[in-house]
Amino acid sequence: MKVFINKIIPDHGLGLLKQAGVEVTMWREPSVLTREQAIAFCKDHDAFLSAGQAGLDEGFFRECSHLKVVALHSVGFDGVDIAAATQLGIPIGNTPNVLNKATAETALLLMLTVARRALYLHRKIKKGEWGVSQPTQDLGFDLAGKTLGIVGLGRIGAELARMCTQSWGMKIVYHNRTRNEEAEKEFGATWLPFEELLEQSDCVSVHTALTEETRGLFGYEQFKRMKPSAIFINTARGGVHREDDLIRALRERLIYGAGLDVTDPEPMSPDSPLLQMDNAVVFPHIGSSTVETRNKMSRCAAENILAGLKGERLPYPVNPEVYS
Repeated sequence: MKVFINKIIPDHGLGLLKQAGVEVTMWREPSVLTREQAIAFCKDHDAFLSAGQAGLDEGFFRECSHLKVVALHSVGFDGVDIAAATQLGIPIGNTPNVLNKATAETALLLMLTVARRALYLHRKIKKGEWGVSQPTQDLGFDLAGKTLGIVGLGRIGAELARMCTQSWGMKIVYHNRTRNEEAEKEFGATWLPFEELLEQSDCVSVHTALTEETRGLFGYEQFKRMKPSAIFINTARGGVHREDDLIRALRERLIYGAGLDVTDPEPMSPDSPLLQMDNAVVFPHIGSSTVETRNKMSRCAAENILAGLKGERLPYPVNPEVYS
C-alpha cells in the first residue's frame, strides 16, 4: 500500500506508517503543490495525507475516486468537499482535540500582546524611539477581572476560558447555537445573544467553525457594537471576520485592538494595513505550532491512514456517514 504526503510531517506519524510497511512518498520541496500536481501524485497512490492541500473539491475526488482514505493533518476541513468524498465512498479523517490547548494558548498570547501593546512598543525600540519613559505613556490594560466573550464555546474555547478564569478571574460570557451546560457549571459561563455579548465583553474571542452561517459574521456593524476599549481575537478561520471592515474599525478606533492568527486570504499580503497598525497583531496561523501538538497531529493522521488502508473505520472520521 502506498500513501502520498504533500508536505513534510513529523517523524511520529511517518514512523507509524513505515512500521506498518506502508510505502511513503512525501513532497519535500519548499514549493506548494498545485491541485493538478496533487492529483497526479494521488493517482499513483492508495491514500493521501493532506497537510493543507488546496483544491480538494468535487473534481479532485472524482479524479481520485480510487483513494481508500484521505487523512487531513488538521482539525479543520472547511476547504474539503466532504459531500463529494462521501458520495464516492472516500472516508475523510482529521485530528480533533489534540490542538485545543495550543490554540487556546495562542488566543491568550494575542490577548496579552494586544492588551499590553507589546508588538507596537517593540517596534518603537527598533526605530530608536524608546526615549524617556513617562508615567502616562503607552499604557495597556489588565485582563484581571475583565469580561471575556467567547463565540463558539467548544473544546478550544473551554480551554481558553479555563486559563482566563483560573489565572485572572475573568468573567465568561458566550454565544453558541446550543447551551454549553458543562461550561456554565465549571466556569460560571453565561449564555448571551450575540449582540449582547458584543456589547458586554472586554475581549471577544472567536472559536467557531467556518460555515455559511458564520462567514463574515464580524463586520463593521458588529465592531461598532463592541466597547471602544474592547479587543477582537480570531484564532478560528479568517473568513469569520471581514478584513476590510476590521481595518476600518481599527482606524476609526471603534475598538481598542485586534489579534489575528487567521486571515482571509492566507498567506496575508505583506502590504496589508493590519501589519502596520499600532493596534493590530497578526500571527501566521501558528495555533497548532508546537512540537508536541504537531507530533500528536501526525500520529492521528497516520492512524487514520492505516485504518483506511485496512478497510476499517477511521478512528477520527469527519464523514462517518460514509460507512452507512
